Amino acid sequence: MTTVTSAAPADAGALRPRRLGIDTHREPVVVLRADAPVCRAEGFEAHARVAVSDGSREIIATLDILRGAGDGLLAADEAGLSEAAWAMLAPVATTRLRFRHAPPSDSMSHVRAKIFGHALGETPLRAIIDDVVAQRLSNVEITAFLVACATGDMSAAETTALTRAMIHSGERLSWSQPLVVDKHCIGGLPGNRTTPIVVPIVTALGLIMPKTSSRAITSPAGTADTVATFTRVDLDRETLRRVVEAEGGCMAWGGAMHLSPADDLLIRVERLLEIDSEAQLVASVLSKKAAAGSTHVVIDIPVGPSAKVRSLDEARHLLAALRTTADAIGLQLAGLISDGTQPVGRGIGPALEAHDVIAVLQRRSEAPADLRERALAVAAAVVELGGLAQGEAAHTLVRAVLEDGRAWRKFEAICLAQGGLREPGVAPLTWPLPAARAGVVSAIDNRLLARAAKLAGAPHAPTAGLRLAVRLGDSIEAGQPLFVLHAEHQGELEYARDFIASHPALVHVEAAR
Repeated sequence: MTTVTSAAPADAGALRPRRLGIDTHREPVVVLRADAPVCRAEGFEAHARVAVSDGSREIIATLDILRGAGDGLLAADEAGLSEAAWAMLAPVATTRLRFRHAPPSDSMSHVRAKIFGHALGETPLRAIIDDVVAQRLSNVEITAFLVACATGDMSAAETTALTRAMIHSGERLSWSQPLVVDKHCIGGLPGNRTTPIVVPIVTALGLIMPKTSSRAITSPAGTADTVATFTRVDLDRETLRRVVEAEGGCMAWGGAMHLSPADDLLIRVERLLEIDSEAQLVASVLSKKAAAGSTHVVIDIPVGPSAKVRSLDEARHLLAALRTTADAIGLQLAGLISDGTQPVGRGIGPALEAHDVIAVLQRRSEAPADLRERALAVAAAVVELGGLAQGEAAHTLVRAVLEDGRAWRKFEAICLAQGGLREPGVAPLTWPLPAARAGVVSAIDNRLLARAAKLAGAPHAPTAGLRLAVRLGDSIEAGQPLFVLHAEHQGELEYARDFIASHPALVHVEAAR
């Protein structure tokens, strides 16, 4: 007896994509119904890594399973896509998706080796970084790698290998000039927004400074977050090159140009974990500098009891690690170890910091003196490294550029070249914290202030954060504001207020005697 089996339709097992509008923090996620034939056939389980193909392209995504009726979220022949997955696949009306188990990632064997204390060479580190960039690793797998690096002992050779792998993972800019300067602050010091002041000063003097910066990792604002409140930062390579050729410098977000793209993908997870290990920090900073075509870089390391770097010994150790890797990849590096005992300027949060920056550049009387002096010190170090002047002459030179208005004019020109200059916004909601007693401000906790600013909405709400009203050593009266919270939404303002109420040591006032 002959059994006749009808041929299956050509698109059997293929599902129609449906955009769910879910933000999964740049990780591609797909949702399938538990009763979908492909789930049963492939034996898929929740959080499985699956390969999703439309016939011409394929991505690796994390799978979520929709059980029960799901309130009609998906039809039987549909697959739900997160915003990240939708952007990567860019489906059209006729697109049909097929699913299979993702091939195992060889790089995870290297991650497991690091977890168990083994040193990694350049080849395994490149395999890991290549998989990160190709989005073949989930957030959980990236977390395992970051934690292994943070808790393990990353040697100088491993740190250099990691840096080279991150440089290799993306594009590299090159410049016709033999000397290209850059700067970076290690962070952990709220309000320390010197870059938008330094760039126009040194470029007004003729140095080339194609400055690229990251978004915030664990802080209420990164340089790119602050600059984005007054001009465009998501420049592509051609636009960045045009701006630099016209004005000598720029203030751009590095993630938009595929320069060390692994860094931004790792930062995505580091931000959730609130960790930033020394090896990752060195690789992050120097890979971006090398990828941007810089030849000379100044590193500012603030030191203080609540800064990212707590002691002078720790700062020296970090600076030595930076120099070792910089030498290995052909960068000339100069280091500054600066005061990190309290925030810089008044504003903490993207727009609040931007207002301080503009006040300094416009030489307003209310401009924060500490931000001005710190920016001038960094600019002088860049000028020295760039060979224009040394010692006191360098300091005199950069101060003149700020005071005679050249820095502001160059700032305007750079912003206009990047897409226009606009006024940073102001939050609609504010709340002052009054001093409980008269006395002298004896301590300011950088980390707690940063946490309060983040709970108020910074950096995702650009006008949120807080504005300091006091400095260390100030004599104050009872009821005088210590700082003012700024928020865009009432809920976030309340979150920050609740945190402040349970952490009275944000600003410590020593009772008057």
